[in-house]
Amino acid sequence: MEKTLITHSNQYVRFLGYDIRVRRDSKIKPIRGINRCTKRTLLSTVDLSVPFEDKIQKFIIDNGIAKIRNGILEPVHRPVLLNCTDLEIISIYNAELRGICNYYGLASDFYKLSYFGYLMEYSCLKTFANKYKCHVSGVLRKFREGKGRWGVFYDSKAGRRYMYFAKYSDGKKAKRPVDLMFDAAKAYGYTRTTFEGRLKAKSCELCGTTGSSRYELHHVNKVKNLKGKNPWERAMIAKRRKTLAVCWECHYEIHDRRVLVDRAAMESRILGNR
Repeated sequence: MEKTLITHSNQYVRFLGYDIRVRRDSKIKPIRGINRCTKRTLLSTVDLSVPFEDKIQKFIIDNGIAKIRNGILEPVHRPVLLNCTDLEIISIYNAELRGICNYYGLASDFYKLSYFGYLMEYSCLKTFANKYKCHVSGVLRKFREGKGRWGVFYDSKAGRRYMYFAKYSDGKKAKRPVDLMFDAAKAYGYTRTTFEGRLKAKSCELCGTTGSSRYELHHVNKVKNLKGKNPWERAMIAKRRKTLAVCWECHYEIHDRRVLVDRAAMESRILGNR
């Protein structure tokens, strides 16, 4: 019984995330392609609508994209994405925006998702602004491309390319209702992680040496638990990262709970012990 509903066809019914009804609209509109010919094109037709308040607004609030202030949705930054790379942040926003817009591409009131696209874009901009400690205008100056759009650039075999922030209207034009997987997302998500790239750079993020024989990754549970007493703690707080790619000598000093000494003195001591 809880799955059965008998109601008037003019009332909205929720089915598969859509609000469905049969229109009772007697507006007379011209028929496309035929001159001086009109018809009640909306009468007795099925209307698919976007349940913005029940579905879209709930998704926005649950994922921390916006908050309700004075009865209005205001975009905010997402702290859970601050430790991600720029390409990962914009890829996550694009995937969420395209996924919802592609699914509701059949709705007659698809224009409602323009507000959803605005909230997603400015939430992404505020996340970048919080990450780089600047204003939204500074983020736009940093990531704006010459053609007026903004995005994150990345290096490929063909040279520098841009991953632009997605438009909500792209979901209406999609040939299939699925998200698009960019080559950059595949390259960064399935082949090489940022950890591997930082280790293969062979540069200690603490002392700056590039001549060590081995580099390792130091990891902590939470950045907020660091006190900032040691140099490696201050470096992680400044980078806002839970990981630090260091040489094995610095890693030994970190776990030995001693203050990092001068590089030359430490090397001479190691050679003396040998």
